[in-house]
Amino acid sequence: MGALIYDTTGPPITIDDRALSHLKVVIIAKLRRQESFSVSWRHPEGQDGGRTTIWLNPSMAIRFVFDDPHPPELNRRWLAEMAESANMLGGVTLSEEQVLPE
Repeated sequence: MGALIYDTTGPPITIDDRALSHLKVVIIAKLRRQESFSVSWRHPEGQDGGRTTIWLNPSMAIRFVFDDPHPPELNRRWLAEMAESANMLGGVTLSEEQVLPE
């Protein structure tokens, strides 16, 4: 389980390493273009129900921490889905990975 460290006053946001690897690519691409956007996700089982949304902008310090020292091979379709949603009004919504033939 990886972590997105977004706010120095709050706890790290824990995200599966594989999902975080894909999200990292999308976040870096957007912030390099000086674009702000939101990221939303449902709380995992075992945590309080509901969902969370954070607002990301180029002036914020963000850190990605991974448990696995080796980056995974990226799923192009999942990455494209995340990147497309980052450009929409609702921002990125983390979802389950759809493993589809390419």
